[in-house]
Amino acid sequence: MKTIGLIGGMSWESSLEYYRIVNETVKTRLGGLHSAQCLMYSVDFADIEHMQAAGQWDEAGRVLAAGAQRLERGGADFIVLCTNTMHKVADAIQAAVRIPLLHIADPTAEQIKAAGFNRVGLLGTGFTMEQEFYKGRLVSKYGLDVLVPDDDERRIVHDIIYQELVLGVVKDESRQAYQQVIASLIERGAECIILGCTEIMLLIQPEDVPVPSFDTTTIHAVSAVDYALAGEPTMI
Repeated sequence: MKTIGLIGGMSWESSLEYYRIVNETVKTRLGGLHSAQCLMYSVDFADIEHMQAAGQWDEAGRVLAAGAQRLERGGADFIVLCTNTMHKVADAIQAAVRIPLLHIADPTAEQIKAAGFNRVGLLGTGFTMEQEFYKGRLVSKYGLDVLVPDDDERRIVHDIIYQELVLGVVKDESRQAYQQVIASLIERGAECIILGCTEIMLLIQPEDVPVPSFDTTTIHAVSAVDYALAGEPTMI
């Protein structure tokens, strides 16, 4: 089993889910008392959020790259960055280490393509929905047609993430607001929905969405286990 290096804390609410999913998946695959062989470096999200708001992406990249280097020195075989938004600095992280970084968009897009979908609706932070570091990868590498909410809807989605979900606050009215945004994306032709922020899975479950949804948190965590167990026997 390879050692998974997790960069977490953005927020710790979703990092907790990564740890749970990774370990539950290993237990399911291998059985018995098996659990994941992993390390986690968790940042202070208040610092990262300040850098996001100030546009200090280079500084944020240096902080996360230093975390990746610590994980590499600790024996991690690959890096999992437990956030969608901070994949904006994925190249800086990858450049700082010799071990691979498992990009969150890749297994998500691969599952979408395998399911036969092409036009996707993307929910996430304003950074993820509006900037090209994430959408651009889905388009250029996988040929997906990516729809995002309109200006007002993007603000609603973003504010619920930063004012509620990263604090562990889950409200029914916020779920309903997301469902309205999702309905608008579907009306515009979205065949499926990407839950492109690692906290959205705390609010939106598959039964809340009338089309298939792709939870990046679960997909990323399970793909990390796939990589860690490559060549390892699974329980029959």
